[in-house]
Amino acid sequence: MQSSRNQDADFWQRADDCLIRYSGGGSFIRRIIERADGVYLYDADGKQILDFTSGQMSSVLGHSHPEIVQVIDRQIRVVDHLFSGMLSHPVVDLAYKLCSMLPAGLDKVQLLSTGGESNECAIRMAKMYTGKFEIVGLSNSWHGVTFAAASMTYQLTRKGYGPAAAGSLALPTPNGYRSPFRNPDGTYDWKAELDYGFSLIDSQSVGSLAAVIVEPILSSGGVIVLPPGYLRRLKEHCIARGALLILDEAQTGVGRTGKNWAFEHDGVVPDILTLSKTLGAGLPLSAVVTSKEIEQVVHSRGFSFWKSFTTHASDPLPAAVGLHVLNMLERDDLANRAERLGQRFRTFLLGLQAQYECIGEVRGMGLMQGMEIVQDRATKEPDEALASALAERMLELGLSANVLRIPGIGSSFRMAPPLTITEEELDAGLAIIAEAFRTTPGANVMLAVQRH
Repeated sequence: MQSSRNQDADFWQRADDCLIRYSGGGSFIRRIIERADGVYLYDADGKQILDFTSGQMSSVLGHSHPEIVQVIDRQIRVVDHLFSGMLSHPVVDLAYKLCSMLPAGLDKVQLLSTGGESNECAIRMAKMYTGKFEIVGLSNSWHGVTFAAASMTYQLTRKGYGPAAAGSLALPTPNGYRSPFRNPDGTYDWKAELDYGFSLIDSQSVGSLAAVIVEPILSSGGVIVLPPGYLRRLKEHCIARGALLILDEAQTGVGRTGKNWAFEHDGVVPDILTLSKTLGAGLPLSAVVTSKEIEQVVHSRGFSFWKSFTTHASDPLPAAVGLHVLNMLERDDLANRAERLGQRFRTFLLGLQAQYECIGEVRGMGLMQGMEIVQDRATKEPDEALASALAERMLELGLSANVLRIPGIGSSFRMAPPLTITEEELDAGLAIIAEAFRTTPGANVMLAVQRH
């Protein structure tokens, strides 16, 4: 039972009166968060809540990390914001550091504020470089809410806003749990699915394919991990059609998947890379990274993405934070830490799946893990009501674990604790998840019991 401070009638009345509701059919969680520290949130009653979503999947170093606090305090006393045509040391230092950590072909950087903005910039750049206008994305993808990015966001949330950008095309999401594409032995045939998807793209295209944009893990799509080899085959399709490959690593970049950048798992270098969320460790910071050749061509053609397009290009304050985030990524070997703790997390979830019929599939990489809640393993029908009940029970027990509240895929958990989480803190969260399954009606029937 929540205490009266969380149920502050005046607070919620003012919230309901003055705030625009922006989460589709969902409402605000009825907890007033007063502060956050490390991997914990603290509500108005002083209750400690383990944050297994890193805020909005962004705070890779946890909340209020003392080193980040020092960077912000120091930088804001010097210069925090400038006219976008001016440069400062934090901006150049971050761009130089980022390029030094990326392979050849990712040599030029533009710093912006949000993931949607960086994807908008990347798409704009691809169109100008190729002279084409068609952009391909994956169904169930999420790339932002600005116009071009929203046009590549193939979820039910795209409905109701009129026409998408001309030339918006979709490939099937490689969801091995649900795909009908199968090898003779029943295993998932992602290559046949991808090739078939491109045959459909070719039949719809007017011959103007500029780029394909994908996430290495479709986070809002249900934590769908692209199969090994998928990005390599995807790039082959792009090259064959004269299109660029854009990778959106808003959530997978900066160590979360067990490598600094998720594309390293497949050994593929994109033509354009976008980073956000994790780069700023909770502050609004994003980056578009591309090759010197692409940058030179679009520059010669008058490429523009500032002034009337964005106010916060090359802001010194978030750039200073981003630079420190990358330094900590290397210094503290956070990618290897994510791999090690991610294996611990995944092993736990697989063990839980062996106990509970309602867990249809476990998927993820590093410290980005998900599980899909189903009504029946045979039919794989999602159970959004049970997933929501489980999430609410976890919150009661002191854990914030996100259930995707997007129509049609609301049965999937996505969990991404900070990379700085300790083994003890991780285990405490896992214990809460186990207790939630044990005590939530509808979830607490174990497989061994059902077999009898």
